[in-house]
Amino acid sequence: MTVAAIYLVVIFGLGGLAMAMRLPPLVGFLAAGFVLNAMNVEDLPQLDTLADLGVTLLLFAIGLKLNVRILLRREVWLSTSAHMVFSVVICGALLWLAALAGLAMLAGQSLQTIALLSFALSFSSTVFVVKILDERGESTSLYGRVCIGILVMQDLIAVVYLTVAGGEAPSPWALTLVALWPVTRILRKVWGRLGHGEMQSLFGIVMALVPGYVWFSSVGLKGDLGALIVGVLLASHPAATELSRSLFHIKELLLVAFFVSIGLTGLPDVPSIYVALLMTALLPIKAAGYTVLLTLMKLRYRTAVLTGLSLMNYSEFGLIVVSVGVSAGLLTHAWLVELSIAVALSFVVSALVNGRANALAEKIVARLPAQDEHSLVPEERPGDAGDAEVVVIGMGRVGFAAYQRLTERHQLRVVGVDYDGNRIHRLADRGVRVIEADATDLDFWVRLRRSDSVRHAVLAMPNHSANVVALECLRKSGFSGQIASAARYEDEVQWATDHGVDIAFNVYAGAGLELADQVGAGAGDPPPDEPGKDSTEGDPPER
Repeated sequence: MTVAAIYLVVIFGLGGLAMAMRLPPLVGFLAAGFVLNAMNVEDLPQLDTLADLGVTLLLFAIGLKLNVRILLRREVWLSTSAHMVFSVVICGALLWLAALAGLAMLAGQSLQTIALLSFALSFSSTVFVVKILDERGESTSLYGRVCIGILVMQDLIAVVYLTVAGGEAPSPWALTLVALWPVTRILRKVWGRLGHGEMQSLFGIVMALVPGYVWFSSVGLKGDLGALIVGVLLASHPAATELSRSLFHIKELLLVAFFVSIGLTGLPDVPSIYVALLMTALLPIKAAGYTVLLTLMKLRYRTAVLTGLSLMNYSEFGLIVVSVGVSAGLLTHAWLVELSIAVALSFVVSALVNGRANALAEKIVARLPAQDEHSLVPEERPGDAGDAEVVVIGMGRVGFAAYQRLTERHQLRVVGVDYDGNRIHRLADRGVRVIEADATDLDFWVRLRRSDSVRHAVLAMPNHSANVVALECLRKSGFSGQIASAARYEDEVQWATDHGVDIAFNVYAGAGLELADQVGAGAGDPPPDEPGKDSTEGDPPER
């Protein structure tokens, strides 16, 4: 217990210190790993288990939200394969030049070693990127979906590499995995009877670990890949989104162990720090490669830049690739420590950059030549608000309810805006006037401002940080209409009020008011929007 207490104090302390410095907590968790390593604190065997559980639940949650069709889009599969080749060639050439220059550990290394290191550096971290997207509430945006699609494709490539490099084919029992589909059909019926409490969360954990991790591992395949596939097979269930949300905090807590374990791999010496810094310096090339490729795929500059910035890091899969190389005698163990440092540094750099991703994307896009909007993929073409008087940003439960009330009771012309393509199609099929766009994009508000009819903007996105960015874009675009914002907590309401939002509304308080109105209507009292109506007119409502 004493060792565990030391781990908890150091991890919590450095995570809090990172927050105090306005850095993401994961930067503190990475630092905690190196600090614990330097303190020579006794190993905590359970840490690796917790880290594996976190990664497994993460991939299961990705599967629950993954639309497999995204993998078939050329901006996913073609960008993944082209960028991997690009990374191996460009990074390999730069590392080779550094080796010729006699830089530390690279001096005297063979081309085979350099090529293997470049291949390891071509992967981006699924754990890190999905965490960043979840924190910003942008995993369902177009660039978020492209990021996740690329990461899944990279995971599949990693599985193929590990199978070939390991020299061991999967067990013949891997054929039993075809039974997963009928098994999940049966389990879906069980799921529907579990309600919304702890049994549903426990169901998700069991699915990720048993038919996912354990079954795949037992037949010679990667267990976390199994969790991803099981998640995909369950994704069409009506409660999939709810299950993903119920596992969110469990997954986030377990992933702390993953980030700490990166720092525990080993302590660097001076030569290895030089090489790790060189690898970190290659990150902008990695981001630029994705930006160029995705622009060629007819995505908007902003989408391409945000994707590149999100994927600007190295991966835990890179560590596995190097580990296999060490086992095969192609690399020395020192390279495993070397790459661990590079991965940790890439997380720190990427966390700092992605904390200002929208602002950076805006500055970069402003320096690029104009794009022909008609040549872009359909999702990237500008939406038209038409003659709408009100724009509702975020068409989840709160936004959709606001849309209905504004159109049905107040007879206003309203258009909804969301970046979730699946939600857009569902709402459009129900006759809802909705367009696909990203409200954290300044260009969206600049275009919207051209519509003189828009006088009100309602910020109803569930993520407060997204509403903050949208408000900044509103101000910069010169929008002068009324702004209303929904919030879940009182400090968020206060922040909105302090920053000039005309109407800041706590959604939980609003639910209570609506409930009271419904009770009052049932009791025969006039609704609040009709204060002058005589309650004795007409027949009383039926009880």
